[in-house]
Amino acid sequence: MAFVIFNVKGNDLLAIDEPNEFANDEERDDVFGLYQEMGMTTSPFRNVHYYYPYSTKNSWNTYLDPKTVDYNISHGHAHMYKYEYKQDKQNLDLMFASLDDPTMTMDSILNYVIQDRGNFGGLDDWQEFLTEVNNCGKAGAAGDKEISVLSWRKFERIVKKSIYRNDIFSNIKDDDHDVRISDALKHIKKNEVHVIDIAKLNDDMQCFVFGDAVRALYDLQQGKGFDDDITPPSKIVVFIDELNKYASKDTPKASPILRQVLDIAERGRSLGVILFAAEQFKSAIHARVTGNCSTFAYGRSNAIEIAQKDYSFIPSVYKSMMSRLKQGEYIIQNPVFRSLLNVKFPKPIYKQFKTK
Repeated sequence: MAFVIFNVKGNDLLAIDEPNEFANDEERDDVFGLYQEMGMTTSPFRNVHYYYPYSTKNSWNTYLDPKTVDYNISHGHAHMYKYEYKQDKQNLDLMFASLDDPTMTMDSILNYVIQDRGNFGGLDDWQEFLTEVNNCGKAGAAGDKEISVLSWRKFERIVKKSIYRNDIFSNIKDDDHDVRISDALKHIKKNEVHVIDIAKLNDDMQCFVFGDAVRALYDLQQGKGFDDDITPPSKIVVFIDELNKYASKDTPKASPILRQVLDIAERGRSLGVILFAAEQFKSAIHARVTGNCSTFAYGRSNAIEIAQKDYSFIPSVYKSMMSRLKQGEYIIQNPVFRSLLNVKFPKPIYKQFKTK
């Protein structure tokens, strides 16, 4: 088994291989005693690999300080990730995940680009790509006559928002420093933990990185586009917070990221890809995702959320408990258990960043 974790808030999950700092020895011994009683290790995560968005002095894309980033990279614990035009243009559809496209015009342009039609096949980088997109949006431009100039201009506005002056979209020049997410994940091995930092990126870029990573993992488990000598772990657990960004009830049905999440929820376990997601409001998540979940962990919830029909089958005594749960306290639901369980999690044993 291997794990892929997305860090979506500050630097919360960017030091999971470092021990936690307790207030005193007594608190540490109490916490370690709980882990030992459960037969669990008191050591933080091991075999951890971090991936930070490519950053420069002028554009720092992670909440970690440059000194820590440089240290982790120089010691082989981390890389910065980039997206290269020639290899990653096929994932451009992920930039349109939140866009409703009923006339399929954006889809037509994406196919035009991905199939290397027009001048798109001879381009070397993203800047050349943006220049060519701009040319297609000029009046009288040569190209697919079924795609209007106005559609090209709309396409340009969307892709330019993420790509223009964003060094994440550039060619890799130092293999020891930079990496493509999909290249890194195709070599994932059992007992490894891969942490992908997306916390400081805007919502569109977070969706793009999440979609690219999940697509790479899914293709890996299906044996698509990877060498025969690559043997992936039998199971890969994907952890993502704020699932509502990718699979809410309001997400367009044609969203490629929603399709991937639905595919994992419905067929992922048979392929060895297991989704472990968190969100504030279960009622906002797509019904096909929640309907295929086997385990639910309910933390403290407000009365408005508990009143939603998603909670109609939960006995009133547990609904009342949900409004009063403390931090680290959850109500667990799984078909294995005949009733809901009230559990308490001890403090984490990996480093916690204190909020100021």
